[in-house]
Amino acid sequence: MEYYTKENFMLTQSVGFMLVKARNMIVADMDAALKDLEISGQQMGILLSLTSGIATTPFELSKLLGIDTGLMTRMLDKLETKGLLERSRSVDDRRVVNLTLTDKGEEVAAQIPEIAPQVLNENLKQFTKAEFEDLRRLLRKFIGE
Repeated sequence: MEYYTKENFMLTQSVGFMLVKARNMIVADMDAALKDLEISGQQMGILLSLTSGIATTPFELSKLLGIDTGLMTRMLDKLETKGLLERSRSVDDRRVVNLTLTDKGEEVAAQIPEIAPQVLNENLKQFTKAEFEDLRRLLRKFIGE
């Protein structure tokens, strides 16, 4: 089924526009809330991914977080400069770079669960529980999960 045609397409009413606008709102709010930790929302994603072990290499992080490898490298450089993570070459394959959080990185990551839920809950305060579950279900369907 085609939902958009050249006759009915309006930029500000398109799903893509609204998804980007919603994302930008959350990113701005998250960045502001994480300011005291001296990290951004994107950097938060890296720290939490490393903490949980769902991604441990720059390639895995790029794929998981949807960040191109060039930007990922720059973000990892910043986190390394801040003393939050360390890079090391794999002993099995020298082409692979493994990432680990430093003690300072673990301390910062441990504070995120006290901040991030507040930001998300504030953005979702107009939703009923059923609407929230519908939104999650529909977004999973949209991204193919």
